[in-house]
Amino acid sequence: MTILKLMLNNPAVDRAFHALAEPTRRAIVEKLSRGPLSVSTLAEPFDMTLAAIVQHLRVLEDSGIVRTEKVGRVRTCRIEPTGLKVAASWLEERRATWERRFDRLGELFAVEETSRSATKKSRRTKRRSP
Repeated sequence: MTILKLMLNNPAVDRAFHALAEPTRRAIVEKLSRGPLSVSTLAEPFDMTLAAIVQHLRVLEDSGIVRTEKVGRVRTCRIEPTGLKVAASWLEERRATWERRFDRLGELFAVEETSRSATKKSRRTKRRSP
């Protein structure tokens, strides 16, 4: 299996991006980035049922981005950094690849510009010669 296939067929990456693709789930992650919250506190600002929030949390849990823990009657949610690292690593790999490509393109442009400058200079020198 090629490296490209391994990168494109990574279930953990798929789950992370699926979880983060939905605006409500991104808002939940944003709220949890400030610290752990109970499900009921987390649900307060959203205009949806508690059941809908729980479904969003389930997707975030399945992706490994959020972890919940029940103590007594209170379920507390917190960010699971390793879940976010899956997405961050994938993005970092893409960024590094594109930076290398842009660096290479810049080098090619620099070589081309140097070549053009040398050609113009030799033309000017030839015109001045008797």
